[in-house]
Amino acid sequence: MAPSQDTPPFAAAGSLPELYQMLDEVQMKNGWNKPTPSLYPEPKQCFVPARWRYEHARAALHKAGDLVDPKWAERRNLIMANPIPGNDYPTVSTLVGAYQMVKAGETARSHRHSPNAMRVVLEAAPGTYTIVDGVKVPMAPGDVLLTPNGCWHGHSNESSTESYWIDFLDAPLVQLLGPMFFEQHPDTLERADRVDLASPMRFAFTDYYPRLLAAAEVRAGVRALKLGPPELRTFDRTVLHLQPGTRWARPRSTINRIYSVIRGQGRSEFAGIQFDWSGGDMIAVPSWYEHQLVCGQEAVLLEVSDEPLLKMLDWVREQTPAEKENA
Repeated sequence: MAPSQDTPPFAAAGSLPELYQMLDEVQMKNGWNKPTPSLYPEPKQCFVPARWRYEHARAALHKAGDLVDPKWAERRNLIMANPIPGNDYPTVSTLVGAYQMVKAGETARSHRHSPNAMRVVLEAAPGTYTIVDGVKVPMAPGDVLLTPNGCWHGHSNESSTESYWIDFLDAPLVQLLGPMFFEQHPDTLERADRVDLASPMRFAFTDYYPRLLAAAEVRAGVRALKLGPPELRTFDRTVLHLQPGTRWARPRSTINRIYSVIRGQGRSEFAGIQFDWSGGDMIAVPSWYEHQLVCGQEAVLLEVSDEPLLKMLDWVREQTPAEKENA
């Protein structure tokens, strides 16, 4: 094939800089002297461990209740953006966690979107609902609720007190891959005439907590109960029960995790970093960070992770003791 008239005269390049300039002219990059390696011996991680206090989020949302009108805000929420330079959204690379509040007598309009979503309720009185595809799903403290991608969902607080919860979405993953769609419901708040106490979208605390305590296997002072079905393909939810005196070491892993504290107190320890936590707090553990969960008294945590996605792609890996020793 004869070269076209706009082909740079590569044969005339007398030096690598001249060759690089010619490659730039045709929008190519050499692969033998890359300024940033594309392959590396173990995961690189720009996200860092972090902890957010519920008491701070609650106070800020309470004030936002006076200043932010739900008529013009899609949601009155606070995003827990990982505290790294230039980041204003993801909590870990694939997931975002956000605190949300709906005032007494208020609604949050219905919408649907590509990301999967889930929420854990921190404070809610009877009469607080998530409306999923035209059905009212009750919200009570400790409940975990799902809104899989494509489901219409909105919120209605028919009680006399403010309601607070944490939302989890895989929106950062969808943003990265590109297939983001969002649509508002034509009726603002989807009509719902039926309350479903046993909705498959709801994991009630009063149901899963006894099952958690009855879990036969206790490892390092920890019981674990994976909530499901139904399942989400991109992230899961596992409830952890930590016995008094627990010190649970978790090795480096390719899995990204966010913990939310349902009840109790404790701390998370990383190399050179330590975070105390209590009810309602949120802790981000990006992939490839070794950490320990330490608890002097009983505690219950919800662990949200992207393990299902990584398992599907065969990308789950933990650092072995031998690899740690040789690192």
